[in-house]
Amino acid sequence: MGGTDAPEDVATVALLARRTRCSEPSPLLLCSGVLIAPDVVLTAAHCLDLFGPEGSHEVFLGRELLPRPSEEGRFVRVARAVVHPRYESKTHAYDVALLRFASPVHVSPAQLPSGDVVPMTGELVRAVGHGDTKDVDEPSGQRRQGTMRVADVEPASFRAGPAPGMSCVGDSGGPVFARDDTGRDVLVGITVSGDVACREEAVNVRVDALMVDFIEPFLAQPAPAQGTTLSPEALCLEDCENDAQCPSGLTCVVTEGTGGRCLLPALREGDFGATCTEDTACGVGGLCARLEPEGTDACRCFTPCTPPPPDPESPGAPSAGGCSSTPGLALLGVLLLARIGRRPRRAEIPV
Repeated sequence: MGGTDAPEDVATVALLARRTRCSEPSPLLLCSGVLIAPDVVLTAAHCLDLFGPEGSHEVFLGRELLPRPSEEGRFVRVARAVVHPRYESKTHAYDVALLRFASPVHVSPAQLPSGDVVPMTGELVRAVGHGDTKDVDEPSGQRRQGTMRVADVEPASFRAGPAPGMSCVGDSGGPVFARDDTGRDVLVGITVSGDVACREEAVNVRVDALMVDFIEPFLAQPAPAQGTTLSPEALCLEDCENDAQCPSGLTCVVTEGTGGRCLLPALREGDFGATCTEDTACGVGGLCARLEPEGTDACRCFTPCTPPPPDPESPGAPSAGGCSSTPGLALLGVLLLARIGRRPRRAEIPV
């Protein structure tokens, strides 16, 4: 709010619900975030509430996500998410989470705080995010920045008011920067909440309060080892024991009395065959499913291991019910939940 474009803030990212259909509409923006290592993003914990830390998420790196991604941006799959153990959803205390990518990116991360670089009352700070603006012609999904003034500092958080910028819905998890003695931007806060109108107050978690017990131990952990990847074309015949064996971030789901099967969220058991760009390339009733965020072979034709039963009201046609995904209705439900769930009360509104 009251901000400008932020073309230089390449470490500020958008957090999305993972796309499972290659022909689906624009990606669903959940929140913002900030790259703090080549394969790690810091964001707000409440941004994961909709799907949970174990849910499927992606990150978009680029200036403009909506209405459709710009050519300069790219998508990266989140392989692991960890919420701060002291996170309290009602108060937004320690409302932060760390995301690790499936593979690192070649983007310069934000500068983490050290020494005396901490938020100070009266100091000007700069918030960056992909959230809402006042201008209907400037939709969310564009990376923007706004200047705020620190009003109050507590041991693990600080509040800021407009100067003249303010964070708003969709900016949760985005970075707040202060300048050090050399004029360099240092990450001092993560946006977590504010007032309903995005005019009076923004609440931010202090990054320096997270370093020793949360951020540094996570960064010190090695990247997860890769197991033996099963073939996408033979998942109906081969069992899995853990997620690492599943291709492209599929989840190994074990049913009592049977072996595990690699599944893509929102889809049943099935194989992934020829590459595709849209559902029509996969035959009648076919589905072009997204395995990786991007790439020439990221989208593959999906065939369920057991076809859905025929619809009794339309013999010979696939059933409209069962386990098949319903992207239109599912997306509508997600949008409503995301929009309703972010602003539970005036003084502590997740943004």
